[in-house]
Amino acid sequence: MSTEYSPEKVAVCMTGTLYIVATPIGNLGDITPRAVEVLKQVDLIAAEDTRHSQRLLSHLGISTRMQAYHEHNEEYQADKLIARLQQGDSIAVISDAGTPLVSDPGYRLLDRAHECNIRVVPVPGACAAIAAMSVAGLPTDRFSFEGFPPAKQAARLSYLQPLKEETRTMVFYISCHRIGETLMDMKSVFGEQRLATFARELTKTYETIRKATLDELCTWVAEDAMQHKGEIVLVVAGSVKEKSAHPLRDEILAVLVDELPVKQASKIASRITGINKNELYEAALKLKNKDD
Repeated sequence: MSTEYSPEKVAVCMTGTLYIVATPIGNLGDITPRAVEVLKQVDLIAAEDTRHSQRLLSHLGISTRMQAYHEHNEEYQADKLIARLQQGDSIAVISDAGTPLVSDPGYRLLDRAHECNIRVVPVPGACAAIAAMSVAGLPTDRFSFEGFPPAKQAARLSYLQPLKEETRTMVFYISCHRIGETLMDMKSVFGEQRLATFARELTKTYETIRKATLDELCTWVAEDAMQHKGEIVLVVAGSVKEKSAHPLRDEILAVLVDELPVKQASKIASRITGINKNELYEAALKLKNKDD
């Protein structure tokens, strides 16, 4: 079956469909051909800021009508947009940058669309959180997106405290106006040696990516005024839990060392307790020498 993209096919399948369209987070070259085609073909584009998005659409040669859809009118506009979708119109939702609904308006509309059995289609593309994760140099097998920390310090500290023992890598969006104080609060809650990657202005001219401890990042940001400007993503390493020693480690080793060579005893003890065999070898050696 052919997977070749066809504008004609899009026009047919877009009737009564809600498209969630990702747009560039900086570099306009990151727009996908599919996103351009969908934005050209839909009946209406619901944009977070029409003036901001007009620059992108003009650059792409797209003349589709736009309507403002943001956090201040979301509840009111959602019903109107649903009505249009039910009448057969196709609508694309875009945010100021990146993937809509990732710390952006759109939840009410999408929730209503699902309730009304309206077809919803993602048009993937740039996302600041994923872009930052890809270059952070921190574990990516499990991570949590934490969005924007609260603006006020007391609320921010309360918000961060439960995350102190989180073992997954954490991704935060941080206002450039509060980056210094937020880093200081993270340092006090997570510890000054916790690793983090500071990603600013991703894909833009002044893109900055730096991995360091929270203590080092606090000092660096405080001394460089440039780091207080633009869009910032902070990727923070999760808490590393040390394995507690097995409560019967010494007793198990003592029995095994009496019957077996040190190497074999430590290997078997490792299987039983889950403790590193090199650590057990050293302990077994001390027991053996003590007995001798």
